[in-house]
Amino acid sequence: PNLRALILPHLTSCFSPEAEPKFPTVVPARDFDPARDAARIETAIKTKGVDEQTIIDILTRRSGEQRREIAFEYERIAKKDLNTALKAALSGPLEALMLGLMKTTAQYDASELKASMKGLGTDEETLIEIVCSRNDEELADIKKVYKEMFKKDLEKDVAGDTSGDFAKLLLSLVQTKRDQPSNVVDYEKIDEDARSLYEAGVKRKGTDVVTWITIMSQRSVPHLQKVFERYKSYSPYDMKESIRKEVKGDLEKSFLTLVECFENRQLYFANRLNEAMKSKGAKEKVVTRIMVSRCEVDLMKIRTEFRRQHKRSLYQTIAEHTKGDYQKALLSLCGGDD
Repeated sequence: PNLRALILPHLTSCFSPEAEPKFPTVVPARDFDPARDAARIETAIKTKGVDEQTIIDILTRRSGEQRREIAFEYERIAKKDLNTALKAALSGPLEALMLGLMKTTAQYDASELKASMKGLGTDEETLIEIVCSRNDEELADIKKVYKEMFKKDLEKDVAGDTSGDFAKLLLSLVQTKRDQPSNVVDYEKIDEDARSLYEAGVKRKGTDVVTWITIMSQRSVPHLQKVFERYKSYSPYDMKESIRKEVKGDLEKSFLTLVECFENRQLYFANRLNEAMKSKGAKEKVVTRIMVSRCEVDLMKIRTEFRRQHKRSLYQTIAEHTKGDYQKALLSLCGGDD
């Protein structure tokens, strides 16, 4: 058979969206017995003053799939819903973390998005973090689950809660129209996009935001990485500096998040974690969200980036900036020191 026919399909399959490798810190437990775990949790909840340590040990050291089996067994044994029991037994950041772990990654992201748009005002920071840092495959999952959970379209909710160019950008991302990576590098297109980004921003008075949105929401990530490299031969400022000069507020934050995630998604999360823990009154919400949503995706790689960038481990930083049972649970999800 012709060699090309043998090799080409394999080349393409490296780029299929499912092929993004996982670097979890939380993996399925061996010798897993959901009934035993459920019984131990029930005992821990009934203990005077609640035995948080047992609950933490079990739930942070099982995969999402296994946690759902535990919940099923728990309901059978205790005749009540595990989430309700955990809500009653726990409080504060530990409660939020444990309840987060009981959802699938997509359910968790969907509920965090929903909460960011609930009631008066919008928690733009959360909205930006989730929409701008998830890849198309993750966003497609989140949309599907959002619809199942809330009987509403994520697009409609985002549109109803944001406005202007910020809304345009978020909606373009939520529509998941990004090109699949190609194994052919199109130098002409790279050059054209780099020039368009420059001409739409730094080169002119005012910014043609729509051009920026189109390129950043529709091109594949490997293509964009080369575009930002090429951009430097047109602009006196790199892409991030250009964004800071051209746009402000939520739009600026969104574009910066996108560029950081295109360049190195795990470094983006590492920096978010570092900021959240160093800020006055550690932003527990942000720390919880990243640890819960990434522990079965790429937290191992986030740990590596954290160590490289901040010259100390994520483990040490959590130990220093958090406390009590919440800290124990985070350290367990972290899965070790570097």
